[in-house]
Amino acid sequence: MSTLYDQVSEHTSRLVTKQYSTSFSLATKMLGANIRRDIYNIYGFVRLADEIVDTFLSFDNRALFDDFEAQLYRALDQQISLNPVLHAFQQTYHRNKIPLDYVKAFMNSMRADLDIKDYTSKEAYEQYIYGSADVVGLMCLCVFVQGDFNQFDQLKPAAMKLGSAFQKVNFLRDLKDDQEHLGRSYFPNTNLAQLDEASKQELIDEIEQDFAESYQGIKDLPVEARFGVLVAYRYYRQLLKSIKNTPAAQIKKKRIRVHNVKKMDLLFRSFVRYQLNLL
Repeated sequence: MSTLYDQVSEHTSRLVTKQYSTSFSLATKMLGANIRRDIYNIYGFVRLADEIVDTFLSFDNRALFDDFEAQLYRALDQQISLNPVLHAFQQTYHRNKIPLDYVKAFMNSMRADLDIKDYTSKEAYEQYIYGSADVVGLMCLCVFVQGDFNQFDQLKPAAMKLGSAFQKVNFLRDLKDDQEHLGRSYFPNTNLAQLDEASKQELIDEIEQDFAESYQGIKDLPVEARFGVLVAYRYYRQLLKSIKNTPAAQIKKKRIRVHNVKKMDLLFRSFVRYQLNLL
C-alpha cells in the first residue's frame, strides 16, 4: 500500500527530473503511466549522484559522495530512507528486481569523476561509459519489460548501445564545461583542447554507429515504453546533428542545445511516425 511518504518521495524524484532536464522529462511523459514513476525514480537517483561530483565543488564533495553512497546501500538493504529520492529509488529497485551490480557499476563511475581527469585508454573509457550510462539504460529496461527476463536479454545489447550514444553526445555537448570547470577529458587518444574537424568526425562516426545498433531495440520495446524512448532517441540524434553542423572550434566555446521549438517539432514528427508505424 502506498503511503503518503511514498507519494512525496516519488513526487520529489519527478520534480528533480523536471527541473534538471526538460528533454528527459518530456520523453518520460510519453511513457505508459504504469512505468513512468519508476523512470522518474531512476533519474532522480542518478541525477543526485552526478550533481555531487559535478556541481558541489565548493564543498567537500568526496565526503558528500561517501555519505550519499552509504545512505544508498542502507536504503536498498532496509527498504526505506529519509532521503526522499533514495527512498523512491529503492522502491523502484525492489519492484523491478534491478541487479545490484548495475547500481554498484554506476556508483563506481560516479566516484571515478572525483579522481580521474583523463581517460587515456579505451578500456578505461568503455568501463566508465558502462557504469555511467549503459547500466542506467539497463535499469530502465528492467522497468520496461516488467519482469519478462527473456525480453530483457534480447533487448540488453541495444539498450547498452543507446545508453552509450546518449553519454557520448553529452560528452561533446558539455565539452566546454568539462574542460574549463572540471578539467576532464573522456575521449581517449583525442586532444580535445585542439579538437579539429577530422577528430570531431571520428567521434561522431562512433556515436552514429551506436545509434544504428540501438534502433532495432527501440522498435522491439514493449508498447508502453516505445514512444517515450523514441522521443529521447530522436532528441539526441538532433543534438548530434547540431554538433555535427557546429565548427569544432565553436564546440569548445559553447554548449550546444536543441531549442524548445525544435523539441516540439521533434515530438510532433515522432508522434506521426509512431502512429503510422514508420519507426
